[in-house]
Amino acid sequence: FLRALVHEPWFLWLYTSASVYPCLIVMPPCMGEADRFSLEALRHIHKQLDDDNDGGIEVNESVEFIIEDMKQQQTNKHSNLHREDQHITVEELWRGWKTSEVHNWTMEDTVRWLKESVELPQYEKNFRDFRVTGNTLPRIAANEPSFMSMQLKILDQRHKQKLNLKALDAVLFGPPLRPQHNWMKDFVLMVSIVIGVGGCWFAYVQNKSSKVHISQMMKDLESLQHAEQSLLDLQSRLEKAQEENRTVAVEKQNLELKMRDEIDGAKKEAHRLRELREGAECELSRLKYAEEELVQVRKALKRAEKEMQSERSVPEALQKWLQLTHEVEVQYYNIKKQSAENQLCVAKEEAEKIKKKRGSVFGTLHVAHSSSLDEVDHKILEAKKALSEVTACLRERLHRWQQIEKLCGFPVVNNSGLPSLTASLYSDHSWVVMPRVSVPPYPIAGGVDDLDEDTPPIIPQFTGEDYVDSSRTDTQQQHVPFPPEPAELPAVLADVCRPRPAVHGELVPLLSPRGRRRHYHV
Repeated sequence: FLRALVHEPWFLWLYTSASVYPCLIVMPPCMGEADRFSLEALRHIHKQLDDDNDGGIEVNESVEFIIEDMKQQQTNKHSNLHREDQHITVEELWRGWKTSEVHNWTMEDTVRWLKESVELPQYEKNFRDFRVTGNTLPRIAANEPSFMSMQLKILDQRHKQKLNLKALDAVLFGPPLRPQHNWMKDFVLMVSIVIGVGGCWFAYVQNKSSKVHISQMMKDLESLQHAEQSLLDLQSRLEKAQEENRTVAVEKQNLELKMRDEIDGAKKEAHRLRELREGAECELSRLKYAEEELVQVRKALKRAEKEMQSERSVPEALQKWLQLTHEVEVQYYNIKKQSAENQLCVAKEEAEKIKKKRGSVFGTLHVAHSSSLDEVDHKILEAKKALSEVTACLRERLHRWQQIEKLCGFPVVNNSGLPSLTASLYSDHSWVVMPRVSVPPYPIAGGVDDLDEDTPPIIPQFTGEDYVDSSRTDTQQQHVPFPPEPAELPAVLADVCRPRPAVHGELVPLLSPRGRRRHYHV
């Protein structure tokens, strides 16, 4: 029967048509040229999977193809292809392909698959130019050389292989599955974002507060530098004033010498005229000489009055004691000034360390959380307070000693120095308990007030009744009782305005109790 059937004309036509037109013997039939290319590609894929060439794909052949050719370990993936059919023919493969979701992909779906699943977005333009749809993927899965190279223009072998494996996966096992949404990852991500934002906000707040604190510290340091500059300016003014006082003292001494020479000349002229008057025979010449003598005496009296106004009779020892007091006070002031300058240097060094730590975010956070800012701020305020006290002390001392010099009429600030004054005023050196040395280069912990409490007095106590005039010689020294103090003069100038004992031939001014009228005795 088979031999007779083979020789039948209609069977020969059907066999010839099936070999030439394969779309005629499959269901559903091919609808166009694209279906014909897809069917040919599926035939090639079926042949590639059918290792034993029995016309069907078994389960073990599918698993072996997945593991060896596609390099995947998902052995249960073959269930998407076989389902309940353990032997898949070409027609069954074609029927499954026609009903699959990938077959109905549009060009946009294919391009999205190319970018997201295959991760080759550089060939998007080629896919769009050739209008690749889901029905074209079997040709890519079959790895047709002419189609891949000539039409899609994919020349890189690695890209060809990757695209071939992804297309096989989509054609045989369906579209790529999206991974299941992991809510735990979302939760961890949200917690990480919250922690990151909170950390950034905390760092920003700490950095801002640190900058505010540091800017306040910089302002305090700047005011401290202004106070230091003010102290230096005042010190320069003091030196300038001392230089002017020296110049004035020299000029005053020269003027006093000149006035004394003029007074001596007037005295000599008056003495000569008196001798001429006594030796004159004529009464008229005597009268003339007397008038000339009176004129010379008046001139001498006026000069003496000017001299006594400019130079009162003040004990020399008082001037030395005032000069010694000034020098001792200058020593205490220098100690206090040195202590303030040391505090300023320490504050500057700490501020420079804080500036260097501000270079990084971690350094700023470290400075903000540590107590160094408060300590530096406290040191700056203490140094500023010490400099202000030193400046105020210097101004008060300058004003006070200027007034004393103005009232006493002799220099106090400009003197021979502390060693010379100590040697001249203290015959017994056991009185000198404070060493006359230069200012130590280290700060005094207790300050000047502690020195005042611990140091015994330098100047011995004595009363006015025991005062000995040092301007006289040893034979002339005697106890000089002080007259009552003038009512209208300050107590500190009581000794200045008291008259000194008259020497024979000297003009001595006497003040009345109210200090208005003066009487001169020759």
